[in-house]
Amino acid sequence: MLSVLIRTKNEEENIARAIKSVLDIADEVVVVDSGSTDRTVQIAKSLGAKVFFKEWEGYSQQLNYGLTLCQGPWILVLDADEEVSAELRDSIRKELKKPRYDAYYISRRTFYLGAFLKHAWYPEWRLRLFKKGTVKFEGALHERAIFNGRAGKLKGDIFHYSFKDLRYQYIKTLEYARIVAQELRKKGRKFRLYNLLLNPVWAFIKVYFLQLGFLDGIRGLSVAFSALVYVFLKYLFLWEMEHVERKDEGRT
Repeated sequence: MLSVLIRTKNEEENIARAIKSVLDIADEVVVVDSGSTDRTVQIAKSLGAKVFFKEWEGYSQQLNYGLTLCQGPWILVLDADEEVSAELRDSIRKELKKPRYDAYYISRRTFYLGAFLKHAWYPEWRLRLFKKGTVKFEGALHERAIFNGRAGKLKGDIFHYSFKDLRYQYIKTLEYARIVAQELRKKGRKFRLYNLLLNPVWAFIKVYFLQLGFLDGIRGLSVAFSALVYVFLKYLFLWEMEHVERKDEGRT
């Protein structure tokens, strides 16, 4: 039995695609919604999904709560803006007949500015299929799957429809950078000028040259530049937080 877990909020444009992509392999689809005000819940229920409400506490917390609701011995985690490819469905169906591992990494391919990227952001291996009780998630953003044991890889991709346009991308980039900076601050991370100056450049180099992003043309250049901006903002937000704290301490 396979449970598919999807976390949502205001995903009416995406949720039907995500659910329909797993209907022929899932025994149940569990949706954890944090208060959608659009038709997300209605659409999910119409497709047979079990929908549960949980007040938003964080990316990892929503998933960990959802894991407790899944009834199947195997769980596939899918974002609302993702879709399981036909090749991946076949791989999952075949593998679960006689599993060789306790968990599986699946590659994600991003649809960006009108086409799928072939190099930048690809392959992006994520632990998404696993036995119930073997995985928990941690992290404020881009949650990490914490797992001890043997894990394999599956053929086929999860298709990711991430950003509607550039404006939306940079709004989210700003938001994500601030969330991660807050997490770094909570962990006691100190601002260093060399992080602000060097890490963004390294982020660009990794995407554009090491991941061969330049072969994706303008799209690859755009992804590499957005990586630079994200890392720069992350450390700039960290500096701002330290600066504000120092000013507040000086007033007391």
